[in-house]
Amino acid sequence: MHIGELAERAGMSLRTIRHYDEVGLLVPSGRTTGGFRVYTVGDLERLLVIRRMKPLGFTLDEMAELLRVVDALATADPEGRPALAARLDGYLDDARARHAKLVERAGMAEEFIGTLGTLRASLP
Repeated sequence: MHIGELAERAGMSLRTIRHYDEVGLLVPSGRTTGGFRVYTVGDLERLLVIRRMKPLGFTLDEMAELLRVVDALATADPEGRPALAARLDGYLDDARARHAKLVERAGMAEEFIGTLGTLRASLP
C-alpha cells in the first residue's frame, strides 16, 4: 500500500509517517520505480505499535528499542529468547505503570469536570 492508504488505515498523518521513516522507526518495505514508499500489512502492524506507545509517553528512542526487541524475537535462537523476553517484560511493566498513571489522571479530569458542572448548575 502507498503512504496515503497506510495513513488512513492507521489514523495518522502523512507527515508523522514520513517522520517515523526519517528517524528509522518505520522504514517502508519497498519503493516503486518512481520512488514512492510502499508498505505492507506488517509495516501497518509496526506503525500501530508505535501509535499505541505514543499516548503512554514513550520516547522515540524507547520506541526504537522496543521495536528492535520485537524484531529480534522473530529471528532469535532458543538461547537468546530469554534475554529478549526479559527486555519485553520490562516494557510491559513500564506500559502498565504508565497506563495506571493515565487512568489516575483521567479520574482527576472527571472530578474536575464534575466540579465545574456543579458550579455551573448553581448559576442561573
